[in-house]
Amino acid sequence: MSRVIYKSILSPSLTSTQLRIPPLRTSATKAFRMAGEASSPPPQSSSSSAAPSPSPSSAIDFLSLCHRLKTTKRAGWIRKEVQEPESIADHMYRMGLMALIASDLPGVNREKCIKMAIVHDIAEAIVGDITPADGIPKQEKSRREQEALKNMCELLGGGARAKEISDLWMEYEENSSMEAKVVKDFDKVEMILQALEYEKEQGKDLEEFFESTAGKFQTDLGKAWALEVASRRRKQ
Repeated sequence: MSRVIYKSILSPSLTSTQLRIPPLRTSATKAFRMAGEASSPPPQSSSSSAAPSPSPSSAIDFLSLCHRLKTTKRAGWIRKEVQEPESIADHMYRMGLMALIASDLPGVNREKCIKMAIVHDIAEAIVGDITPADGIPKQEKSRREQEALKNMCELLGGGARAKEISDLWMEYEENSSMEAKVVKDFDKVEMILQALEYEKEQGKDLEEFFESTAGKFQTDLGKAWALEVASRRRKQ
C-alpha cells in the first residue's frame, strides 16, 4: 500500500466447577506459586505494547520523499536573488537547534519544541515553499499542506509515529499551545538571522524580512533573540 501511495505522490457448558479439593500444604503451595512465576513471561513495558513502528519499506519511502526538503530552496531568498540560498531542511534544522539550546520556560516542553521545529514545514516536501508573494490565500495554503501531510502520514504507514507528526504539525498550524508559540517565534528569528547573514555575505538589502516580523513575536524569548539580531544588524 505504501508504495502505491508513494508513486501517486511522486507523478480507519459449565459456568462453574464445584469440586472439593483438599487444601495444599503451605510448602507445596509456595513451591507451586514459584514454579508458575518462573514459567510466566515478564510483563511488557508500556513502550513495547505501543503501536508498531513503521516498516522498513514505509520508513525509507517516507524519508526518500523528505529528501525534497533538502533540495527545495526557500522561495523568499530565490525571489531576492540570493546566491546558493538555504533549503527548507536547512531552515528547520537550525530551528531545531534553537529549541535545543533555549532556556527552560515555565509550562513549555522543550523536547516537544524540538520535534515541532523539525516537522512544522514537512508538508512542503510536496507543496513547496508557498509564500505571501505567491498570492495564495492562507486558507488554501493550509488546505494544500494538510492534504500533503495526510499523504505523507499514509506513506509512513499510519500508526503512532505518523499521528505524532500530524498532531505536532496541526498544533503548530493552529498556534494552539505555548510550544507552538515558541516555535513560531523561532521560525521568525531563524529567518531574520538568515537575512542578516545574507546581507553581510552578499551585500543584499533584505529589510522587508525584518519588517514582516516586526511586532509579531509572541514570547519573551522570541522578542529577546529578535532584539539581539536587530542590534547586530545596526552595528554592521
